[in-house]
Amino acid sequence: MTSEQPRSTPSGLAIILAAGEGTRMKSTTPKVLHKVAGRSMLANTLAAVAAAGMERLAVVVGPGHEDVAKEARAVAAGAEVFVQSERLGTAHAVLAARAALETGADHLIVVFADTPLIQPGTFRAMREALAAGAAVVALGFEARDAAGYGRLLTKNDELVAIREHRDASEAERATTLCNAGLMALDGRVALSILDAIASNNAQKEFYLTDAVEIARARGLATRVVRAPEEEVMGVNDRVQLAAAEAVAQRRLREKAMRAGVTMTAPETVFMCHDTIVGRDTVIEPHVFFGPGVTIGEGSVVKAFSHFEGAVVAGDASVGPFARLRPGADIATGVKIGNFVEIKSARIGAGSAVSHLSYIGDSTVGVKANIGAGTITCNYDGFNKARTEIGDGAFIGSNSALVAPVKIGAGAYVGSGSVITKDVEPDALAVGRARQFEKAGWAAALRKSREGKEKKRP
Repeated sequence: MTSEQPRSTPSGLAIILAAGEGTRMKSTTPKVLHKVAGRSMLANTLAAVAAAGMERLAVVVGPGHEDVAKEARAVAAGAEVFVQSERLGTAHAVLAARAALETGADHLIVVFADTPLIQPGTFRAMREALAAGAAVVALGFEARDAAGYGRLLTKNDELVAIREHRDASEAERATTLCNAGLMALDGRVALSILDAIASNNAQKEFYLTDAVEIARARGLATRVVRAPEEEVMGVNDRVQLAAAEAVAQRRLREKAMRAGVTMTAPETVFMCHDTIVGRDTVIEPHVFFGPGVTIGEGSVVKAFSHFEGAVVAGDASVGPFARLRPGADIATGVKIGNFVEIKSARIGAGSAVSHLSYIGDSTVGVKANIGAGTITCNYDGFNKARTEIGDGAFIGSNSALVAPVKIGAGAYVGSGSVITKDVEPDALAVGRARQFEKAGWAAALRKSREGKEKKRP
């Protein structure tokens, strides 16, 4: 009896072309660093190819674009960065990463960093076509309006040619299967094909699309993988950036709702690529989730609330008009009410900060109550200091807690107090001027004012 040897997983190299200047963005920020769903277009692309199993990532940048290189290294620690010193076409850009190509890989995928909506499943489909025997795989889409796009010409499932619009015949222009620009190559022949493009091109413009003709001349198989048109959307200006954002937001909302989240007006909810919302959570209209937000199961997020870098446990209620800034850590069953801002603070289970308060750089225990208008005075103009509020403490309305300060468990702070010293557990602290009263003072003031008014000409 013999046992079949397990097939090894093909190794993958993705080359991400990020060398474009993007002058149509009208921005000092490089095009690929503009954000979609809370992260740069480059980061979106790197994440998609990594999710498709590409173990090695190479990013080709333009000269002087260290900010793009820095972003690549920040979001993909193992990414290699190469510089395309001259802009001589897409194949030339890929060959800028020759050192990575020479190391070898079973599968090579070439991706543009300004196509931020590509899904990992599409890259996996391209890899599957390579595994099935193709040497070159082009990504195509059925265009609603094909004008200006290169056409993918096929016959019997074979990719015969990629024809630029200006060079296509009338019959070829009737084809609606268009070139998305992304390509996958068998790693065993990729460098040989790319070098052939460079050596055979008399115009000194080296285009990746020539790989199809070269592969077919060598008797190698060429294929097409199709993707939805919106998935291969390129971004060249702010209008297209907004269109890409709209697609990304629709995807994120649909994913959340299919996972058990209720959105009463989903088109008004904005999420980030990493937003996590637990099932049975209800999100009211006009809510914004920035990067790094997690909402636990069974919570209610009320209208016009803003989150960034915040964690909310289950069965909590936040808003309306609440703002949770980075470091906000909201435990189970907490109520954060209207016009409340939380920053770098832990709010313990069952506690309430119901309205008109700022809690920053603080720790609040379980089942504490923070009255309306309470603020933690955490910054003295130079340094931040912390406030600690114990379990079951009651902070009266319109109080100012001047950090560093500790309010003991079960303590009461009288309304309108300014607390500058620690308060013992179960104690009452009142930090305000003693009330006094002068009988008839208000009537006397009005009478004196009325007399002055009568004397005016």
